[in-house]
Amino acid sequence: MAVPSELGEQTCAEDDYRALMGSFPTGVAVVTSTGADGFPRGLTCSSLTSVAVSPPTLLICLHTRSSTLQALCESGRFAVNLLRAEGRHVAELFSRPVDDRFALVTWAFSAANGQPVLMEDAVAFAGCRVTRSLLVGDHAVVLGEVTDVTRAAGVPLLYGLRRFAAWRPDQDG
Repeated sequence: MAVPSELGEQTCAEDDYRALMGSFPTGVAVVTSTGADGFPRGLTCSSLTSVAVSPPTLLICLHTRSSTLQALCESGRFAVNLLRAEGRHVAELFSRPVDDRFALVTWAFSAANGQPVLMEDAVAFAGCRVTRSLLVGDHAVVLGEVTDVTRAAGVPLLYGLRRFAAWRPDQDG
């Protein structure tokens, strides 16, 4: 199979690519992990997808300079906190450099996989064990086998077209 560079094709401009992906609404998650120092790390992530049901596996993409990625590599575990509609402030908090994000949210270590859970702000939580990773450009693609799931009441937070919205299945659309 020929790859684009072998065919002499150009890649699109970064702004065009961002516009394309911004046109694809997605759920909003905060990926968390704990480094060797025992401190929690986390970041907002919309690059998340299901890969397989058996074994249950999901995929996340994190910037290679991310301290969350470093913690995930050290521990071999991470958590995906799917934010509830009311969690916009948490999505924004974990998307910016802040000295101690975790001091500004309610969280606890998961009893099942030991990673940080955003108890009040997540509509669902998945504990994961890293099974593979791959560097692609300035990001790492990480596959995680889901070891435990917790669900709570509420509707998920969405992001697209540079705006946050709530999934409201009971509304006509």
